[in-house]
Amino acid sequence: MSEPARPVEADEPPPRRAYSIGIALDWFFFVFAGVAAIWLAYLSASETFRVGWWGVPFALAFWVLLAYLVLPRLHRILTTIYVPDYFIGRARTSDGLLGDPVNLAFIGAGDQIEQAMRAAQWTKADPVTMATSWRIVTSTVTRKSYHEAPVSPLFLFGRQQNFAYQQEVDGNPAQRHHVRFWKCPDGWLLPGGRRVDWLAAGTFDTSVGLSLFTLQVTHRIDANTDVERDHIVRTVTDADDRVSVDVIEDFAAGYHARNGGGDTIRTDGDLPIVDVRGVELSSAVSA
Repeated sequence: MSEPARPVEADEPPPRRAYSIGIALDWFFFVFAGVAAIWLAYLSASETFRVGWWGVPFALAFWVLLAYLVLPRLHRILTTIYVPDYFIGRARTSDGLLGDPVNLAFIGAGDQIEQAMRAAQWTKADPVTMATSWRIVTSTVTRKSYHEAPVSPLFLFGRQQNFAYQQEVDGNPAQRHHVRFWKCPDGWLLPGGRRVDWLAAGTFDTSVGLSLFTLQVTHRIDANTDVERDHIVRTVTDADDRVSVDVIEDFAAGYHARNGGGDTIRTDGDLPIVDVRGVELSSAVSA
């Protein structure tokens, strides 16, 4: 028989938390990075106002440094500590911030999904490169159409989307429907035990602005992500009657939150599962 647990005496000291040199160094550099970033911001701002009009390019350089180097680094440190690294129904930005809600699931092959999206008049987004990034900037400024404009990378299962599709609105690249797709790992199950092949996150870009959290130039999204989710489902099912949909109601608790750009998002938590296994591939795709 096992011995009963020994009761703790009233005068026994509580157990002490163990510390190590590695943990102490981690916290030192974490605090140092934060203090250094604040000090750099103070010095840059103060020097900018001392040099008159020459401070304009300095201010621009400071914004680039802050938005694309300092703040992303700080977010990466914080999110590594505080944001859980398992599926919670949200994608993540490259800085580790919680991004758009995962609001769609698909059953079928990737080629079948792409065939269904093309049939529903969606356009595949170009990959993010220096050339495509510059083109979307110039297209947005000049309000010229760019149907294949790239979408920023979001991460799920530790990797960015496999592909993305979009629908431009009125020839304006600043406004568009778009959806990202991730292939699920082999044997992976949704919470609750349902098996799907792909997960997706669909949102609607309303304009171009600055991120609330990083100050980077980004697209702002419509808060009601359920409208975009339902638009994607409707266009795909209307284009091909072989596509069927089953909805897991209240898959996630309905919530109000913000995405990685600081935009408000809200959802009822339902998860449509789109079955595209009946979609026949065209000869061009199957070849």
